[in-house]
Amino acid sequence: MATQAPAQQLVTVFGGSGFVGRHVVRALVKRGYRVRVAVRRPDLAGFLQPLGMVGQIHAVQANLRYPASVAAAVRGADAVINLVGIMNERGRQSFSAVQANGARAVAQACAAAGITRFVQMSALGSDAASRSVYARTKAEGEAAVRQLVPSAVILRPSVMFGPDDDFFNRFASMARMMPVLPLIDGGETKFQPVFVGDVAEAVARAVDGAVAAGVVYELGGPEVLSLRRIVEEICKVTGRKRLILPLPSPVAGALARVLEVVDFLTLGLLPNELKLTRDQVVLLGQDNVVSDAARKEGRDLPGLGIAPVSAEVEIPSYLWRFRKTGQFDAARAS
Repeated sequence: MATQAPAQQLVTVFGGSGFVGRHVVRALVKRGYRVRVAVRRPDLAGFLQPLGMVGQIHAVQANLRYPASVAAAVRGADAVINLVGIMNERGRQSFSAVQANGARAVAQACAAAGITRFVQMSALGSDAASRSVYARTKAEGEAAVRQLVPSAVILRPSVMFGPDDDFFNRFASMARMMPVLPLIDGGETKFQPVFVGDVAEAVARAVDGAVAAGVVYELGGPEVLSLRRIVEEICKVTGRKRLILPLPSPVAGALARVLEVVDFLTLGLLPNELKLTRDQVVLLGQDNVVSDAARKEGRDLPGLGIAPVSAEVEIPSYLWRFRKTGQFDAARAS
């Protein structure tokens, strides 16, 4: 555990302007840390400034594909957090470049600078033998980090929820647009949705030194839910009655291939609600829950002293915008 007060410590956060990043930055500045946000477009990270005091948050340019920029971003830091990840490949932003080589570049920079407090954001389902390229590259990134910085803390969250998330909001938008919601194999895949604020708190505790070094933690919420149950809850919260249509995996794979081609031909202009890749089809067919081993060994949120927030409690606070009359809907949750 660090002996200096947080105000005397600098934490570099790669991907600090993203969905998870903004919550992590907020958790860090509340503790008093100085935060260097390393992003590709610092000019677009200005919205983070109100989260801290004047001069407490500073955005710098860094791209994981350019080692020199990564080394500059970690220079002088007391701790480093890598949150960078993608769900879709586009151009040079491939899974391999970002999640495998990118994690390796950050770990190499930390090793060269002698930084031992390092937090790597991975994902549940990370598996070097997975059919999903996303899951394989997450595992490759983990392996590189463990090799180069053995003391690194690796966090594997399940699907995350919170304002601006890309999961619950996406299905809520689909329910608003479509009378029928197709779910792969009927939506039997199990998830353990975790609140982004709880994940951010876990990251901050790792930076505090209150988390065992060199350990992989699996982060899930208090409930294990099928995808169908999640979609049903989203429809309930948004006041949409929709028919759920089972979609066999082979059909989903063929559809994803067509949508990938359409998205390419339209230069990425296909609405996000209609985008689907073959890699996502694989992921949506695999359970995404905290393992029994992690629970027994305390490598989960309760083991970190964090009481996880339920999705049922939190999602009405931001999915109200998908109701027909928004926040004024008479059926809104109390």
